[in-house]
Amino acid sequence: MSNRTLKLNSCCANILPLKKRKEKKENLSRDKGSSRSRLLNGIMAEEPVNVNGFRELARQTLPKMYYDFFTGGAEDQYTLKENEEAFHRITIQPKILVDMSSIDLSTMVLGYSISMPVMIAPTSRHKLANPSGDIATARAASTCNTIMVLSISSTCTLEEVAACCNAVRFFQLCVYKRRDITAKLVLRAENNGYKAIVLTGDSPRHGRREADIKNKIIIQELKNVEGLLSTKIVTDKGSNLDALANQTRDPSFTWEDIGWLKSITKLPILIKGVLTHEDALKALEVGAAGIIVSNHGGRQLDYCPPTISVLEEVVHAVGGKVPVFLDGGVRRGTDIFKAMALGAQAVLVGRPVLYGLAAKGENGVRRVLEMLKEELELTMALSGCSNVKEITRSHVRTKHDRQLLSLL
Repeated sequence: MSNRTLKLNSCCANILPLKKRKEKKENLSRDKGSSRSRLLNGIMAEEPVNVNGFRELARQTLPKMYYDFFTGGAEDQYTLKENEEAFHRITIQPKILVDMSSIDLSTMVLGYSISMPVMIAPTSRHKLANPSGDIATARAASTCNTIMVLSISSTCTLEEVAACCNAVRFFQLCVYKRRDITAKLVLRAENNGYKAIVLTGDSPRHGRREADIKNKIIIQELKNVEGLLSTKIVTDKGSNLDALANQTRDPSFTWEDIGWLKSITKLPILIKGVLTHEDALKALEVGAAGIIVSNHGGRQLDYCPPTISVLEEVVHAVGGKVPVFLDGGVRRGTDIFKAMALGAQAVLVGRPVLYGLAAKGENGVRRVLEMLKEELELTMALSGCSNVKEITRSHVRTKHDRQLLSLL
């Protein structure tokens, strides 16, 4: 073989036929595309290590209009911000040299055992976050053995959510002007295995959420009232949320009307939206089975107090007669611990669940719940509490406590 032939063969050994080169290029292109897809799906991206990490993923994933809808509050958003900031002003007082070889987070809520003192708060329009909507959220709650409170404004029907998995669920209720529609919703919840009614008491009118007004957000059809109530509201203000709520909900519903609600259901009724000693006593008077200290996530009345700041006032008013729960601003296991030390039997989380749902669907919701559980377990271990009943008032100091101590 000539030197020229050897050189030619040597060169050709590193050259693929045109067809092969084309196939290789296509494979590389597919690999790059799938890598980009995995990155967009959050698999190759840095995994969130806390709720705020999921919030950032949700921001990157959602259209701005939907992200603003989930994260926004009323007017100046003072209450929205204070719900979180108020937790930061409470310190934890750990007990040391306590046996922490076993830690039990299990909690009883209205006689039902759940894996941790964390439930899912009622939040609307989950399909804006993920196509599977409330069903994905419900399945994650079931996997984590906790309670989901389904919103009356869910984007899946209460029947669809009930059928998707076995779990304890509550149903959140706003009272409509047409009481017959309200009664039908309560009956449907009872017939489909929901274990309690959560009555929202802080929404005679719709809060002024300026981001939604600017974005001109239009509501999706409300699945639970399909065929019962028209939700096609025409408005010249861009967003139709305010007009819809004000046209359909009953602003005249009062404490005296809770007797009517109790007469149409055997389910226990929790009252959501209590922020004062006086309203806590009224809730007891009308026979509430529980109280949820809530300011609607800062989405209704701006400049009302952050929930953690009034929790103890409500707990003292109730005097142990019914359980007290809290929502608003819970983003860490330490927040859950602080709420329980101030008397809450459990907390409810809303926005963190929506962040998880937007970022990673059902798995995202599950991971958010797991994170909060893991953080709470660690907080309990480092604070000397082997079960939730051992979390007491002596484990925290509020700003007021510190002011009193400074006078000694």
